[in-house]
Amino acid sequence: VLAGGAAVLAAAGSPVDAALVAGIVGVSALIGSVQQVHTDRALAGLFERSATVTTVLRDGAERQIVADGLVRGDVVSLRSGDVVPADCRVLEATGAELDESSLTGESLPVPKTPAPVVAAEIAERASMLYEGTTVAAGKVSAVVVATGDETEVGRGLAAARGAAPETGVEARLASLTKQALPVAVGSAAAVAGAGLIRGVPLRQSVGAAVNLAVASVPEGLPFLVNAAQLAAARRLAEHGALVRNPRTIEALGRVDVLCFDKTGTLTEGKLSVSRIDDGRTTASVSRLRKSHRAVLTAAVRATPRAENPEELPHHTDQAVLEGGISAGVEVGGWEKTGAVPFEPSRGFHATNGKLGERHVVCVKGAPETVLPLCTRHGDRPMGPGVRSRLEKRVGRLAAAGHRVLAVAERTVSTKDLSEDDVADLRLLGFVALADPVRDSAAPAAERLREAGVRTVMITGDHPATGEAVSEEITGRNGDTKVLTGARIEELEDEELDRELADVDVIARCSPAQKVRIIQAYQRGGRVVAMTGDGANDAPAIRLADVGIALGQRGTAAARAAADLVVTDDRLETIVAALVEGRAMWASVREALGILLGGNLGEIAFTVLGSVVTGRSPLTARQLLLMNLLTDLAPALAIALSRPDGESVPELLREGPSASLGNALRRDITTRAVTTTLGASTAWTLARLTGRRRRASTIALVSLIGTQLGQTLAVGGRDRTVLAAGLGSAALLAILVQTPGVSRFFGCTPLGPVGWGIALGSAGAATVGGLLLGSQGLAPSPELA
Repeated sequence: VLAGGAAVLAAAGSPVDAALVAGIVGVSALIGSVQQVHTDRALAGLFERSATVTTVLRDGAERQIVADGLVRGDVVSLRSGDVVPADCRVLEATGAELDESSLTGESLPVPKTPAPVVAAEIAERASMLYEGTTVAAGKVSAVVVATGDETEVGRGLAAARGAAPETGVEARLASLTKQALPVAVGSAAAVAGAGLIRGVPLRQSVGAAVNLAVASVPEGLPFLVNAAQLAAARRLAEHGALVRNPRTIEALGRVDVLCFDKTGTLTEGKLSVSRIDDGRTTASVSRLRKSHRAVLTAAVRATPRAENPEELPHHTDQAVLEGGISAGVEVGGWEKTGAVPFEPSRGFHATNGKLGERHVVCVKGAPETVLPLCTRHGDRPMGPGVRSRLEKRVGRLAAAGHRVLAVAERTVSTKDLSEDDVADLRLLGFVALADPVRDSAAPAAERLREAGVRTVMITGDHPATGEAVSEEITGRNGDTKVLTGARIEELEDEELDRELADVDVIARCSPAQKVRIIQAYQRGGRVVAMTGDGANDAPAIRLADVGIALGQRGTAAARAAADLVVTDDRLETIVAALVEGRAMWASVREALGILLGGNLGEIAFTVLGSVVTGRSPLTARQLLLMNLLTDLAPALAIALSRPDGESVPELLREGPSASLGNALRRDITTRAVTTTLGASTAWTLARLTGRRRRASTIALVSLIGTQLGQTLAVGGRDRTVLAAGLGSAALLAILVQTPGVSRFFGCTPLGPVGWGIALGSAGAATVGGLLLGSQGLAPSPELA
């Protein structure tokens, strides 16, 4: 509309006015471009800091290179803690275990071996390493077989490529624009018709109509939305969240389904001792009986010694040692004399030590390996019945998602230890390891429920594990609905839509199924956010309306697919992002009320003046000046500020319907009436006491004063809003009172009487509008 108005003004012989209008058009694009460059640079910096460096063998020597420089055929050397830089085939492995949770969702380490394995499932390919996974223990040499888009991660991302779903406040603004367009066109036609009826020349009548069309366009509208989103993005950056595109902020304000990935997102992403089972009863680490404490004590003795658990290369050993420290287990008097270290092919770790006058062998390892080596459970022989009962206990622990270690011991007569000595053992019990829930998960979930956001936990773990984690977070017991990936495969799209309506947990979920889940929610009209840190999350993150990746723990694939990168990996930051999204809608609501209400008042005043005199009471330059002084700085200051006086729960109740619904329409109407009355009163009084140019100037001052008064009434407690309002008022006074500039805008300097009429009318109208609001005729957020 602005561009068309500029063209008509130029054709009508007003090139200066046309240039003024055209100059406005390019500013919005400039602001958006500057912000995009800023965020792209920040995200690129994050990627650069997190680039994977790997050791590669080239020309007979080891070198450190960035993973992006790898090619097929390169041989890489990896050790505990290293991130796998590409898909590789194992050549040599020494006690190697891989954390593949970022790819498969399974939180338990996977042993690796050079032996060829034919398996369809990624989790079962023991001879392969995959990009983005982490070496949990041991060391491994492997040859690169795939890089970039040819890796498993790359293929997953390729499946989700394409145009991102449209998310933006633009849809709401487009709706408002469609509603306002008939009003603007009709009003312009009325102005032109009134002029022609009164004998005003065609050129002047059409020019007046064009002036009104220009006035009907809120020049600050593009800035308003961009600025509000930019301000929220900067506030989020202070909290540790990097927004890739400012439009993500307003989309966050519309989210009503949030899909969490369990491993590393809801949970810590590391193993810890969860339960101790003595073969008869099970207890948590905080409530150990004597028999349970004996199990954990033996497990600690069967662990390599270290002053700090993190010094141990194996995550299982770290968890056992940390569990012993947490439970206050004492191993004093134990003098280690020998050990049989853990190897994947062996399946256990054994130590021999002197305890008083005895030598005791302590063993911990996989139940399927250790149980056959046991001949007794406590003081009872390990008969078929006892063995069957113990195996069932192991099965129940495993079904609940625990990694289970069997713990046994025996007394020997020598301080030396060989693998042959690990036999005829006495089983003490089992240690159950789990991935603990983050402390911040439960409060975050509660906040989300208060905001009306449905949370769905997605995991590759066992259904029982997912259910247990969900109940720990929500505090609900027994009514958690769990859906499995196998069940999803059986469902048609319509059936899946119905199943997802009240689901809480989705377990054993593959990357492809995550994409189906997101699509199902979107088919139902839901606005979906997906959080995660693994490569397996990337396709769903890319497809979701808002994709959220954890920056520190997250893989490059997850960060590249995300709209929002949480650099501090805290769930509280995700909730803060949601609050900022809702707060942005509240800020936009207040700014739109001022912007559109003021413009509607300008239209009404212009039509009224044209009907009375046959001519528009304001020129095109005056209308542009008015919009620039009221639309740019003051309205933008409202949009930039975070709504004061609203608590987090109140902000979380904001959103498209609450912020831009009937309350906004009533607000616009009230402000339009207030603006029209203020300007009309001042113009009428000025026409009785002076020339046409003086009346036009007084009307202009009153129009601007009424709108600035309403702006200060809404956000005057904010320093930025106060400065913008007072600054615009001061600039208006300078423009009006400076003769040459005043003449350029079709004004004339005013005396005390003129200023009194203008400001008195504006003040009275503003107070009247506030009184209307106090009587409940003006809206409040709660009325939406």
